[in-house]
Amino acid sequence: MKAIVSLNAGSSSIKFALYRLVDDALTFDAGGKIEEIGSRPRLKARNADGEIILERDWPADSAISHAHLLEDLFGWAATQLGDRQIVAIGHRIVHGGVRFAAPRIVDDALLGALETLIPLAPLHQPHNLAAVRALRALAPDLPQIACFDTAFHHDLPALATRLPLPRSFHEEGVRRYGFHGLSYEHIARRLRDIDPLYAGGRVIAAHLGNGASLCAMNGGASVDTTMGFTALDGLMMGTRTGALDPGVILYLQTHQGMSVAEVETLLYKQSGLLGVSGVSSDMRTLHASAAPEAGEAIDLFVRQAARQAASLIPSLGGLDGLVFTAGIGENDPVIRARICDCLAWTGLMLDPDANRRNDPLISTPGSKVAVRVIPTDEEAVIAGHVMTLLKPDGRPDGWIAS
Repeated sequence: MKAIVSLNAGSSSIKFALYRLVDDALTFDAGGKIEEIGSRPRLKARNADGEIILERDWPADSAISHAHLLEDLFGWAATQLGDRQIVAIGHRIVHGGVRFAAPRIVDDALLGALETLIPLAPLHQPHNLAAVRALRALAPDLPQIACFDTAFHHDLPALATRLPLPRSFHEEGVRRYGFHGLSYEHIARRLRDIDPLYAGGRVIAAHLGNGASLCAMNGGASVDTTMGFTALDGLMMGTRTGALDPGVILYLQTHQGMSVAEVETLLYKQSGLLGVSGVSSDMRTLHASAAPEAGEAIDLFVRQAARQAASLIPSLGGLDGLVFTAGIGENDPVIRARICDCLAWTGLMLDPDANRRNDPLISTPGSKVAVRVIPTDEEAVIAGHVMTLLKPDGRPDGWIAS
């Protein structure tokens, strides 16, 4: 009677999912999210039928920490799972660097190595590792598994990893890594289930949410992606700039007198949809706004998404499919339609009615490019990795008990 918990701890949110082990297979039990950490934390959890089973709010002026929220969440998870023993917790760790691709059981040495990568993912890595440390304090004997968001891109073609800098920097690790790998891994698996022939082709997956990127997959493997050295690269995002002329940074420092810390805050937390619109980082709020700046932010997001999708096609040698996923990709037919309009030159033809309904397949039968909407599930990928790692002999009795 065992269970696994998947965690994705960010700067202002904690996503979680609980899985029961039934007949040597994982069954989703419940999941949800704690949002607005640092301002007014609120928790909502749903069961496997989508019914809300828990809602909780904390005071608006609360300075409650991630560690305290995790303690509350861990206690509720144990109650929710009843007599099932939590045998491991899997974590999304954004950056694994060059060394780490396969999931790893966390120990002191691994934690130390991952801390050295914080400068490469300052918005995510500190919170990922803080969650690990908090749960080690709560349950020191419970195995924790690190699953790396860079792993799916670990075997990128060598040329796709290189930046146009002196070679010595590349050898030091200044190279392109790629991110959102757990999401893309899920998409690649779902494609194999939905249509093996399609999955074996040339596909661009668009992970469009508060964080956004694109991945070119050939035969289900990553061959190119828009995020590079950090999760700041590529598309404009909710608050991040995406790709930016490096001369802008030099200008901000030399002529505007901005410090490194100020530039970092600007690029990671004050730019993107929020910076351009001056209204919000949330696409839903921008759609509802009458401000012309909100419309311009949407226009720029669409233009960049289409432009960068087109830039990945040479890495594939053509395009057979386009997949939309994540918050915007799964739920925003307007953004999907506008991006597809920009890519009509590829032979892509969108079915407007199917797109409005959020159907799994939203291209027309005559389209040269199949367009799909596939919900991402990073937590399920994490749980699967945990199960595999803790069952080296492939048998239920091979599990490590807490």
